[in-house]
Amino acid sequence: MNRSLLIKSLILPVALLTFNTANAQSKKPVASLATVKIDPVLMNIGTTKVTVSEFENVYHKNNTKEGTMDTKSLNDYVDLFVNFKLKVKEAEELGLDTAKSFKEELAGYRKQLAQPYLTDKDVNEKLLKETYNRMQEDIHASHILIKVSDIALPKDTLEAYNKILKIRARILKGEDFNKVASEKGISDDPSAKDNGGDLGFFTALQMVYPFESAAYSTKVGDISMPIRTRYGYHIIKVIERRKAQGEVMVAHIMVKTTPNMTKEDSLNSYTKVTEIFNKLKTGSKFEDLAQEFSDDKSSAKKGGELPWFGTGKMPLEFEKVAFSMTNKGGFSEPMRTKYGWHVIKLIDKRGLASFDDMKNELKAKVTKDSRSQAGRASLIAKVKAEYKFKENPKLVDEFTKLMDSSLFEGRWDIAKAKALNKPMFNFNEKVYSQVDFATYISSHQSKRPKTDVIIVLNQLYKQYVEESAVAYEEARLDHKYPEFKALMQEYRDGILLFELTDQKVWSKAVKDSTGSKAFYEKNKTNYMWDERADASVYSCANDKVAAQVRSLMKKKKSEKDILAAVNKDSQLNLQVETRVFNKGENEFVDKNWNPITSADMKSEKDKKTVIVVTSKLLTPEPKSYSDSKGMVTADYQNYLEKEWIASLKAKYSVTIDKAVLSSIK
Repeated sequence: MNRSLLIKSLILPVALLTFNTANAQSKKPVASLATVKIDPVLMNIGTTKVTVSEFENVYHKNNTKEGTMDTKSLNDYVDLFVNFKLKVKEAEELGLDTAKSFKEELAGYRKQLAQPYLTDKDVNEKLLKETYNRMQEDIHASHILIKVSDIALPKDTLEAYNKILKIRARILKGEDFNKVASEKGISDDPSAKDNGGDLGFFTALQMVYPFESAAYSTKVGDISMPIRTRYGYHIIKVIERRKAQGEVMVAHIMVKTTPNMTKEDSLNSYTKVTEIFNKLKTGSKFEDLAQEFSDDKSSAKKGGELPWFGTGKMPLEFEKVAFSMTNKGGFSEPMRTKYGWHVIKLIDKRGLASFDDMKNELKAKVTKDSRSQAGRASLIAKVKAEYKFKENPKLVDEFTKLMDSSLFEGRWDIAKAKALNKPMFNFNEKVYSQVDFATYISSHQSKRPKTDVIIVLNQLYKQYVEESAVAYEEARLDHKYPEFKALMQEYRDGILLFELTDQKVWSKAVKDSTGSKAFYEKNKTNYMWDERADASVYSCANDKVAAQVRSLMKKKKSEKDILAAVNKDSQLNLQVETRVFNKGENEFVDKNWNPITSADMKSEKDKKTVIVVTSKLLTPEPKSYSDSKGMVTADYQNYLEKEWIASLKAKYSVTIDKAVLSSIK
């Protein structure tokens, strides 16, 4: 578990706190003071008062079962809550909440938690549905690009626009789009000289938003008008539209290859996958071969089965083969990706999932995409209206004479603006002056191509107004949304709890080797090995191979030599597993639970002949400290936790108002 998730889980140890950010803006802002109900004190932890609302907020989040509240479960939860608040109280007494690192981390979490409130959810919902609707169809298109910076001078922008208009005119008169795209000096897409601008098939979220929108709004065979993206101007020709491929489920058997493997190893890999393929053709079960031979161990356990996937989720070669298969249960010829050789079995195909099923995935992707700016822009407009935004943008012009080439080199001196201090805009009573804007310019300057100063200043001013609007709204979230305020309190306490618990329990248990070893010595009988066998399991393809193995054993050949000799003709003849086995872990080792070489045993599952060589039996005994260190550390942490809680209860008085507690529903 990473630090972020651990902090969330520490807010209360019963369960991870949950928060439905999708409905964040559906919460009503806080009521007026005249309608606020009295919030009685439920308990005192030292001098800290805990109200009913604070307790109920976390209790109900972690106890979502419907029905009458069980008194015992409530009391048990109170005990957990008291322990939680005792630790937070101690962290506050030690001043952890004043540390710079704490404040910075809390500010980071606040930024994340505020995001659902700092956008227009209605606009976002429309974007999600638009994206989903577009995903119903794949577009095959070509394009021509004329590069131009988004901060280019007007004359350069116009020049690029006119250039692409002339190219479009040539194509409209009958010239072949792809031939024109591949001409030297035409398209600024470097791949165009080889592919004629052909982008193949794509769907929503795979191209920048303006390009995607243009492609989906252009008819097959048509040439779009010039489209501006952050890369420049494009014209698009839509070649074909098809229904989305949906998703496919397959299983595979993989024989791993690596770029630096020897020719001999590479040949062995190809030989192995070919032999596996031949076994499939003669009737062997795909699942059994996957479990036995696939180098993708995670899928091998499930007979090679992989999760459902759609376009772009697998290597292109793998994806093409998987989607081209039509016979469920059928399998492909061996094919290769950068990971190795694969044989693929088609299990099933399905169309695109429903909007509701895909909504969370789409939301995450749209948030990272440029289209998400539409929701932010709508919020900014609402903030300006709600907080009576007024501005005097003409005051930006007064900065023009203060700018020189240093602005484009990222070293403009703010002292040049010391004489400017007029108010530029405001939200309600909050005024933003020219000094504030100068500070923003200074902190946001960077090396950039030299261009028109007015363009740069206007761009910076627009950014400053927008960021100020969002910041102004963010600063008021605690007052407008009670659930946001409560969540911030929980994260604050969670960070404090993490820091102090790390000091008192987790890191201490890891670093305190003396204490940990003493704890182990006192409790070593809790860390016992079961009876074990040190053994080698030889899985032979048939009796003939088993006889060859026994012959080599009699000659005292090593395991490596036996494998090399037996697998000379086929990599599938023999597999060997040598290690210490626990009782019940391997049926054939269990049958030979004596320090001897077994007779031939038949596997009912794959009809192989199995020979077990048991070197010795290991009797039950305490594990060494190093062998049991993980378990010892965990138990030692629990011990330290209990001791710490006891000391905190002795240090801080805890009083609970039973009458108030009984009123909680």
